[in-house]
Amino acid sequence: MKKDKPRVAIQGIRASFHEEAAFKYFGENIQTIECNSFKQTFDALEANEADYLVMAIENSIAGSILPNYSLLLNYNFPVTGEIYLPIQLHLMALPGVTFEQVKYVTSHPIAIRQCIDFFDEYPHLKIVESNDTAACAKRIHDEKLTDTVAIANTLAAKLYGLDILERRIESNKKNFTRFLILTTHANVVKKPADKASLCFQVSNQVGSLAKVLNIFANQGVNMSKIQSMPILGKRNEYNFYVDVEWEETKQYDAAVKQILKYTHNFNILGEYKRHEDEASAEKPLNIAPPSKPERKYISIKKLAK
Repeated sequence: MKKDKPRVAIQGIRASFHEEAAFKYFGENIQTIECNSFKQTFDALEANEADYLVMAIENSIAGSILPNYSLLLNYNFPVTGEIYLPIQLHLMALPGVTFEQVKYVTSHPIAIRQCIDFFDEYPHLKIVESNDTAACAKRIHDEKLTDTVAIANTLAAKLYGLDILERRIESNKKNFTRFLILTTHANVVKKPADKASLCFQVSNQVGSLAKVLNIFANQGVNMSKIQSMPILGKRNEYNFYVDVEWEETKQYDAAVKQILKYTHNFNILGEYKRHEDEASAEKPLNIAPPSKPERKYISIKKLAK
C-alpha cells in the first residue's frame, strides 16, 4: 500500500528527535502521528492508524533501549530500514530573552546528562526534567516563559519560534542514535537488502552460541550488533538479537540455512538496506516558525561565580 503522504508514528511530539529521524528517512512530506510511548506507536500501526513507525533502538552513549527489543519480537512487524541521527543539543529561549535572565533549564533527563559539562559552568541554574525535549520547547512557547531555557534540536527551535542562545552544548560531539523503521507485512516493499535483524535462541551448552557466530564468520557475513535479553520465567535462557551485514546475498542465505541447525525460535525481524554514512552536520529543514524568525547565534559569557 503506497500513500503520497505516509502516516508515521513516533514516540513524542512534533519536533522531537523521532520526528527529525522520520524526516531524514522519509522526507518532510509525511503525516506525523504523535504517541506517548513506544508501545503506542506499535498499537497505532496495528490499528492501521499509521503506515510506518520510527523507533530508537540504541544510542552511542546510553546504549541499547532494551524494552524496544521485546516490542520487536512481540508485535512481529518487519523492519524495513534504519537511520542514524547525530544528536545535536542546543540551548533555546523565547526571542529577546538573554542568558542573564535564565533561572531554569528543562529537557529530557538523558539530554541533560549529555550536557553536564556545560552546566557545570553555571551552577546557579535549576534543572527541571521532562519526558520529551520538544515538549519542553513547546511549553516555553505556549506559556511564554522568560526565565526558562530548553535543551532540544534545531527543529524544535524553528517549529516553536525560539531563539538558539548556544549551539552544540552536548559534552560528546560524536553522539548518534540509531532508529529502526517498521511497517506492516502488507506494506512491505521488497528491495535489495544488505542487512538483517535476527532473533534466535540457542541451547544452554558449551559452544552453542560460538557455533552460530562462527558460521557468520565463515560465510563472510559481518555481525554488527548482538544483544541478549533474558526470557521471562526461564532460567538461563535468552533471546539473542543480532544484526548482520553482507556484500553478496548468497553469503547471507548460506549462513541462515546453516544456523537453523543450531538455533530454535529463529525469527527474521527484517531485511533492509543498511544506513550509509554521511556528514554529521545538520541539514536545514523547511519548517517555518510560528511568528518571528530565528535570531542569529550569540555566544554566552560565563557568569561570575
